[in-house]
Amino acid sequence: RFMSDIMNNLNKVSARLSEEAFLTNKGLSNEVGIHVLCYDPKDELTVRAFFDNLKQQDVPYRLIERDLYKIFIEICEGKRILKSIPSMEERKGKDHLAEQLQKVATPEAFVEKMQYEPHKKGDVLLITGIGKVYPFMRSHKILDNIQHIFANIPVLMLYPGTFDGQDLGLFGKFLDGHYYRAFNLL
Repeated sequence: RFMSDIMNNLNKVSARLSEEAFLTNKGLSNEVGIHVLCYDPKDELTVRAFFDNLKQQDVPYRLIERDLYKIFIEICEGKRILKSIPSMEERKGKDHLAEQLQKVATPEAFVEKMQYEPHKKGDVLLITGIGKVYPFMRSHKILDNIQHIFANIPVLMLYPGTFDGQDLGLFGKFLDGHYYRAFNLL
């Protein structure tokens, strides 16, 4: 596989994000405008660099990035538990740690940190950091919880894996969950 494959897809992304129908959530048979951009996990840095560059360009849309890993750290800092995570894992094991963190870092807590007002015409909510926050938060749980809050703007989730219209496969290895309300961006 050549680097040009990912660049071809990313160049299509830029054109797709500029489409009026995309920006106004039209043509989706009244569904919420949630889109998934799947890519090979080894292209993570290329995808990140592309979107960082895109944010600096003069385009007809505004990318509002929400990095789930940064949000996860914020939630843990807010609960004053960040520093104790390594020792808890050492004492009680990773399964216990994951269980405890899921009680604190709930989908609702993530969504609360993702919100902003007002949503403007041309805004695109860009969800990143899916792979970095797994298994503490699963992408389908985020999507389930944001669909009503961001119904008036398109949502784009950058996804290091596969999405077949129903199943999200993280890193091509884990069934991350079922979600049928999203569309593949390309």
